[in-house]
Amino acid sequence: MFSSIFIARPKTAIVISLVLTIMGVIGYSVLPVEQFPEITPPVVSVTANYIGANAETVENTVAAPIETQVNGVDDMLYMSSDSTDNGSYNLSVTFAVGTDPDIASVNVQNRVAQAFASLPSEVTASGVVTKKSSTNMLLLVTLSSPNETYDEVFLSNYASINLKDALARVPGVGEAEVMTDYEYSMRMWMDPNRMAGLGLTPADLIKSIREQNLEVSAGQIGTPPIPKGQQFQYTIKAQGRLTTVQEFENIVLRTGNSGSIVRIRDVARVELGADYYNASGRFSGKPATVLAIYQAPGANALAVADGVKSELKRLSTVFPDDIVYHVPFDSTLFVEQSLNDVVTTLMQTFTLVIAVVFIFLGSFRATLIPAIAIPVSLIGTFAFLLLFGMSLNTISLFALVLAIGIVVDDAIVVVENVERIIAEEGLSPRDATRKAMGQITGPVIATTLVLLAVFVPVTFMPGIVGRLYSQFAITISVAVVISSINALTLSPALCSLILKARSGPPTGILKVFEQSIGGVRNGYVGIVKRLVRLPFLALIILGSIFLGSNFLLKGIPSGFLPTEDNGYLFVDVQLPDAASLERTEKVTTHISNQILAIPGVASTVVVNGYSLLSGGSSNGAMIVTNLEPWDDRQTDSLSAQGILQRIRVITNQEIRASVIAFNPPPISGLGLSAGVEMKVQQTGGGTAQDLSSAVGSLVYAANQKSAIGQAYSTFRANVPKVFIDLDREKAESMDVAVSDVFLTLQAYMGSYYVNDFNLFGRVYKVMVQADSEHRTKVEDLNKIYVRSQTDEMVPLGTLIKVSNELGPVSLNRYNMFRAATVTGVPATGLSTGDAIKVLEEVSTSALPPGYSYEWTGTAQQQQASGGLVFIILVMAVVFGYLFLVAQYESWTMPVGILLSVTVALFGALVGVAIWGGDINLYTQIGMIMLIGLASKNAILIVEFAMERRASGLSIREAAMEAARQRFRAVMMTALSFLLGVVPLLLASGAGAASQQAIGIAVFGGMLAATVLGVIIVPVLYVLMQQMREWAKRKRIPRASNSSQEG
Repeated sequence: MFSSIFIARPKTAIVISLVLTIMGVIGYSVLPVEQFPEITPPVVSVTANYIGANAETVENTVAAPIETQVNGVDDMLYMSSDSTDNGSYNLSVTFAVGTDPDIASVNVQNRVAQAFASLPSEVTASGVVTKKSSTNMLLLVTLSSPNETYDEVFLSNYASINLKDALARVPGVGEAEVMTDYEYSMRMWMDPNRMAGLGLTPADLIKSIREQNLEVSAGQIGTPPIPKGQQFQYTIKAQGRLTTVQEFENIVLRTGNSGSIVRIRDVARVELGADYYNASGRFSGKPATVLAIYQAPGANALAVADGVKSELKRLSTVFPDDIVYHVPFDSTLFVEQSLNDVVTTLMQTFTLVIAVVFIFLGSFRATLIPAIAIPVSLIGTFAFLLLFGMSLNTISLFALVLAIGIVVDDAIVVVENVERIIAEEGLSPRDATRKAMGQITGPVIATTLVLLAVFVPVTFMPGIVGRLYSQFAITISVAVVISSINALTLSPALCSLILKARSGPPTGILKVFEQSIGGVRNGYVGIVKRLVRLPFLALIILGSIFLGSNFLLKGIPSGFLPTEDNGYLFVDVQLPDAASLERTEKVTTHISNQILAIPGVASTVVVNGYSLLSGGSSNGAMIVTNLEPWDDRQTDSLSAQGILQRIRVITNQEIRASVIAFNPPPISGLGLSAGVEMKVQQTGGGTAQDLSSAVGSLVYAANQKSAIGQAYSTFRANVPKVFIDLDREKAESMDVAVSDVFLTLQAYMGSYYVNDFNLFGRVYKVMVQADSEHRTKVEDLNKIYVRSQTDEMVPLGTLIKVSNELGPVSLNRYNMFRAATVTGVPATGLSTGDAIKVLEEVSTSALPPGYSYEWTGTAQQQQASGGLVFIILVMAVVFGYLFLVAQYESWTMPVGILLSVTVALFGALVGVAIWGGDINLYTQIGMIMLIGLASKNAILIVEFAMERRASGLSIREAAMEAARQRFRAVMMTALSFLLGVVPLLLASGAGAASQQAIGIAVFGGMLAATVLGVIIVPVLYVLMQQMREWAKRKRIPRASNSSQEG
């Protein structure tokens, strides 16, 4: 017998356990730490810039050709792009979970290269960038000047030059981005009046700059081959690229016959300014540059954050006076706090379980064995998590919390059996252990295999759901395997060393407990005795449970992941269409000051000119609201949801802007908010106004539904614009080239990229544009002149007609079609599944022909995983059944065991319904867990009943004897598990919603399995054994008859 080796050599078992524990401690110290395993789909972004172009132009000339080529790239899930009125284009291609982001990036880059021939030359000249996109924002860093010594342009460029690249080199940082990026640019602010007076156009400036600001390779003097005797070799240096404002001011535009010279300074104001002015940052109301740090996939979040903070501290030692930094937003605080809370829960669970074991066993010596075996199994699991390339996250730690209830069972079975034999047969601890292991080695291995049969199939499920399930299943499976090995090695070794014969019956509280347990057991056996006489009554009860479960499944809403208190909230601000940045700054300053006055709010970070929901625009802004630590926010009013309600009161009173406050998405990088996101697609063609009208109808209809707390869309198609209608015939008759008209317009009104210059070891752009006072109103267009081919200056006003029109500032495309995002937030007490269902119903009636919809973000993942839940549960049951068939050599007996599982699942559903929750991923994980646990309890009873039947007892007597004998072990396991789950139910603070979701399901299920399941299992055994023996009796006469005929 395998265990005999370790009973004879206990130090060997102890050494193996010590080695496993040490490996586990090492694994724990180096495992990556994150909130979730790597479940965020990889994203590759493509960015381009068509300076001066409006959204429609960018959509037609940049988006369409690029997306035509990129569409269908390997492993692509969906793609979404934004074309804006400032000429920017951004395409995000989302890939299936598990796709190598480097390969995906190369594949997209190759597709984009095929579109280059179709792109405008201005776009290819400024560059089309394809790169992996880091979607998990880790930190926000602000750089400010308390005494306002430095302006935002200086702060932004100081961050870009001295912080951004240094932080990007920190191990684990995927990207460092200056969100308020005033990148240096040599700006030529033209005076249209003076230029027209001198007969100059922007084309003249562009031509002169390109001719005089260029890199020169002038060669060398004396390089071979040369005549003999050459003594020296010199490199020729010449003034190449210009670098200073004075050098650009002195660029010659024109010379006259009399020696007169027209320079750039004569017609333009030259300054070292910024490439982009349409954004600004604020930290708690003060001007600041905002730097975002993104985590690389697979990196240890806590280690990366610590590395960034250490690097910031080092860099700050050389900051100029009056520059300070802050880290107001740190997503790792939630990860750290939630993991610490789960570790605390783990400790509490362990303490409660050991307390239950002590009360049942009534002996410190006996309790010591599971107290040693449990930590060895749990700590050893960390070594295998590292081996399998997994991480330390909430899922794996939840698995360990729940594994305690399984792991303790193996140790209890060994200890209890050894003690029983010592008491009944008077054997020595070593001999008793040998005999006990001979009886229980088979059941220990069998229950382990059944648990593995339930969990292992789950690891092969695809997508985000599969990743979450597999993380849980692998952790549980490893802990169970180590536990069963401990049960066959360490536990018997410790039993032979530690256990002794009891000196007498229990006394005091333990005696009262024993008497209480005896009374409960007698009552339990009495109920079983009555029911085994009417076994079909169990089928009626099971039938009722089936019907009840079906009713609850239809009534309980489905969800994806519960909304957590992440320690921060988002506020999106949208001013009226075409509002200036200055107006936006005034509104956000007012809102930010009001939010800062709310108790529980620590700070705010404002980025004006950038909206989380609609991208970059002068009338948009985002406010990141950072909350106080969780320990300082213990009341409901100070919870994230409570503070969110107070922020909404403030935002609802803001009449100058549309303000939306919301929780972050449950999975960072997957979606924008905690609601569900639908993409309404314009598949039948039409204008942006048609799309806006359709979306407006859908949003209005959705908001009439009680299941929707709030539905909204940030798409705007009626932004005031100026339309210029060029009279092409008149331009031709006046010898004015159409291309010159548009170049002049773009250069004066939209900014024109000329070429580059070098500064601080970096490359920056040279830009030309009309000075600010010459482009503030529509009438300024009439002051612009264009030169004809006969060198006459023609007023632009004679060639164009100006009219006002409405149009979008940003156009979104989703999977090749123009689209708009509609976000639905479920009403209080309802789930994202409810919101999805309502929006789908509303869309069928509210959307006109030629429109369709697709889900994106978390809603897309939730829809994709919807059918998997049933498949996973069925697979778990089927594999468990097949293993039981192999174990019992019976097709009928496992049916009784697995039928009892329905009681546990029914209990889980009742628990969720009473709690008012939804069936989310954590609930589903708990249900899979219950299949294994309930099966294990049933196996303990059925295994013993089959032994009693084989020894000659009747079927009913065997069932009742099994119920009586195994009651204590089943109750000990069940109570250990139930009390171990209590800390999950009582969780608060970071990660509490997840702990409660999984805790409610397993507590309700295990309670039902303990109270009702243990009564039904013996009855089902009687029913199945009678059927089995009846079938055997039928086969034997048939076989004898056929032999007689033969």
